[in-house]
Amino acid sequence: MAEQIIVCPNCKERIPLTQAITQRIEEDLREKMAQELHKRDQELTDKERTLAAKEEALARSERQINKRIEQEVAKKIIFERDAIEKEARKMAEIESILKLKSLKEDLESKDSKLKEAQKEQLSLLKQNAQLEEKARNIELEIAKRMNTERAGIYAEACRKIHEEHQLKDKEKDKNIADLLKQIEELKRRAEQGSQQSQGEILEIELEQMLRSAFPCDIIEPVSKGVRGADILQKVHSPLGQYCGTIIWESKNTKAWSDNWIDKLKENQREAKAEIAVLMSLALPKEVNNFTQIEGVWITNYSLAVALAVALRVNLIEVNRAKQSIVGKGEKMEAIYNYLAGAEFRQKIEAIVEAFVSMKQDLDREKMVTEKLWAKREKQITKVINNTVKMYGDMQGIIGASLPEIKSLELKALVDDSEFDDTNEIES
Repeated sequence: MAEQIIVCPNCKERIPLTQAITQRIEEDLREKMAQELHKRDQELTDKERTLAAKEEALARSERQINKRIEQEVAKKIIFERDAIEKEARKMAEIESILKLKSLKEDLESKDSKLKEAQKEQLSLLKQNAQLEEKARNIELEIAKRMNTERAGIYAEACRKIHEEHQLKDKEKDKNIADLLKQIEELKRRAEQGSQQSQGEILEIELEQMLRSAFPCDIIEPVSKGVRGADILQKVHSPLGQYCGTIIWESKNTKAWSDNWIDKLKENQREAKAEIAVLMSLALPKEVNNFTQIEGVWITNYSLAVALAVALRVNLIEVNRAKQSIVGKGEKMEAIYNYLAGAEFRQKIEAIVEAFVSMKQDLDREKMVTEKLWAKREKQITKVINNTVKMYGDMQGIIGASLPEIKSLELKALVDDSEFDDTNEIES
C-alpha cells in the first residue's frame, strides 16, 4: 500500500504522512519541554526572590534590634548621667541655699531695723515740718550705711569662700608635692647602682620600716661581711618583756631560688630565732602575696609589715602562755606544735588578709574624698564666677549708682593676688 503524501503548509514541501506526524509530535514535545523549563525557571526565580526578601527582612530586623539595643544602652547611660548631674546640682543648690539663707537672715534683720528707723523718721516729719530737710538727710545717711553693710556682708562671704578655696588649693598642692617627692625618691632608689647596692637599699628600707612600725622592739642589722641573715628583730611586749626573735632575710632579685629557704633555716638555728621570714621581690610561681614553706614565712615587700604585726602578736601570746606555765616543761612540745601547725599559720593569714582589706578600703575612701573635693572646688569656682558676672552686668546697666563692692574691684583683686603670692613664697 502506497504511503500517503501531504504538502507542508509552511514550506510547500511534499512530506510523507508518517514523517509529518513524527515531526508534529517532536514539535509538540519541544514546545512542552520549553514551557516546562520556562515554568521551572520562573519558580526558581520566585524562590530566589523570596529568599532574598527573607534575608533582607532578617537583616532589617537585625539592624532594628541592634538599633533598639543601642538606644536602650544610650537611654540608660543618659539616665545615669542625668541622675549623677542631678545629684551634683542638688548638692550645689543645697549649699547655695544654706549660704543665701544665712545672708538673707542678716539682710532681713538689717531691713527690719531700717524699717523701724524709717517709721520713726516719718513720725518726726509729720510732727514737725521744720525738720523735714534734716529727716531726709538722716534717711539718706541710713540708706548709705545699709548699702555699705550689705556690701561688707557680701565681701565677707566672698572672702571666706576665697580663703576656703585657698586652703584647699594649698593642701592639694602640698599633697601633690609630697607625692612627687616620694616618686622622685623611689625613682632615685630604683636607679641606684649595682644589684648589691640595691639589695643593701632594700635591707635598709626594711630596717627603717620595722623600726618605725615597732618602736618597742630591738632591730639589729647584721653587719656587712658577717655570716647570717640581714636583720634580727627582738620582739618585746608593751611592758618591755622579751618575747622572742624574728630573723629577716631580704632579696632584691628577678628570679626565685629554693636554696634561700635552706640557708635561712640554717641562719635561724644559729641565731636561735623562733621565726624566720624571707622578704623577696620575686616570689615562687604558686605564691601571690605570702605563704609558709618548710617552716619559713615568705612575703613580698608590701605585706612585710602586716606579716610582722601578725607574727609579733602570736609571739607575745606564746610568751604569755610560757609565763603562765613556768615549771611545766611537758607543755613546751604543745607550744612548739602550735607554732609549727596549720592553726597558727591560718591565724597569721587571717590577720594579714584583714590588714590588706583595711588598706584597700582606706585607699578607696581616699580616692572618693579627693573626687568630692575636686567636684566641690569646681562648684565653688562656678558660683564665684557667676556672681562676678552678674555684678558686672548690673554695673553695666545701672552705672555708678550701683553700690561698690571693694572685693570685686580691680585694686582689691590685685592686692589679693599679691597677698596670695606672698603666702606662697613664705610657705
